[in-house]
Amino acid sequence: MTMKELFDHGLMGNITKICHFRNHFELTRKNLMVKNLKRLKRKWEKEYNKQESQILDFFPTTFELPMEYHMFIEEFRKYPGSIWIMKPIAKSQGKGIFLFRKLKDIEAWKRTGMKFEQQTVGDIQNRELPETYVVSRYITNPYLLCGRKFDLRVYVLVTSFNPLKVWVYRDGFARFSNTRFSLDSIDDQYIHLTNIAVQKTAPDYDAEKGCKWSIGRLRRHLLSIYGYKKVAELFHQVDIIFIGSLLSVQKIIINDKRCFELYGYDILLDDNLRPWLLEINACPSLTASSKEDYTLKTNLLNDMLDVVDLEGRLTSFEKRVGDFDLIWDDGPIHPTSDTTEGWLINALNTINPFNSENSSESLHVFGPNGLPRLNSFLGCTSRQSAIYKLDSKC
Repeated sequence: MTMKELFDHGLMGNITKICHFRNHFELTRKNLMVKNLKRLKRKWEKEYNKQESQILDFFPTTFELPMEYHMFIEEFRKYPGSIWIMKPIAKSQGKGIFLFRKLKDIEAWKRTGMKFEQQTVGDIQNRELPETYVVSRYITNPYLLCGRKFDLRVYVLVTSFNPLKVWVYRDGFARFSNTRFSLDSIDDQYIHLTNIAVQKTAPDYDAEKGCKWSIGRLRRHLLSIYGYKKVAELFHQVDIIFIGSLLSVQKIIINDKRCFELYGYDILLDDNLRPWLLEINACPSLTASSKEDYTLKTNLLNDMLDVVDLEGRLTSFEKRVGDFDLIWDDGPIHPTSDTTEGWLINALNTINPFNSENSSESLHVFGPNGLPRLNSFLGCTSRQSAIYKLDSKC
């Protein structure tokens, strides 16, 4: 029996669980992810104001081609010489991705796409549709380690969209490029694409060493340079990316109590330690490329199954299961009474609140003093226990 039959005919038993929501592609397909984020931003601009809706400015300027080609051209001409990146919406592992500075560099694609725009409905029905791409402004100032670009793979588990319930895994990894970063060679995929599938084909790729750091190792590195407050602010902004993106699809995802989903978020840091959402994966790779990777992903799956709770052992009041932290349960997760020290809350006082009492999309999540809950990467809001976590976990 196929997954489609299970979904379409409701033949799942009460204890059956499926690791996908029916229309998860609203979040994980590149063009739809951007479309839904833009829609939510327009909604917040209308209901609140433009300044406060800027909290959703965590994804690069992006257009869908060929549908928004003319809008892209208008934006392209505003910033001559800027670099853009093209990605096919239905491919993964770095396939079909390329960078360009000049419109002539996309002439081959443009001929196919524009020809499609001029076809009649009958022509379209009788021909194969051109491949859809997204084109985004390339982030030219990535944060570098050892001169190399990297991005983060972070795991987010959603056990319900109505009400929205979100868990974040404390560990993950940073994926590095194999070649030192330079804008002089925008055609070199080993410089600009951090996908492991791409990097492992590099001539000097070291399979034993790999191109990964654990998030724990990255966290230690950043803490040694910037200190706790700056790193806490960074991961606070990463949590905002999770919640903002999931709120953008909450009302359109078909919820089912038998469904859950593990998402792989790809996030890039720029040289100001600002996180940018690149894409969200519905089927993050669970193939291990090293012993450390195997341990991480085995623990991830074990903890995920504990959260899903097939055996009904949880009380529904848990805020942490394994290395998964609950960060949203139809609203923000506030610290418990024994972890209410205000030092970290004040340190995270970066967001002005706005909220609607009747809206589940209320940004009261970010609170009057920053983020009044544990930080899912640093572990807790208590200073003593935070230091303990940094010493023992990292």
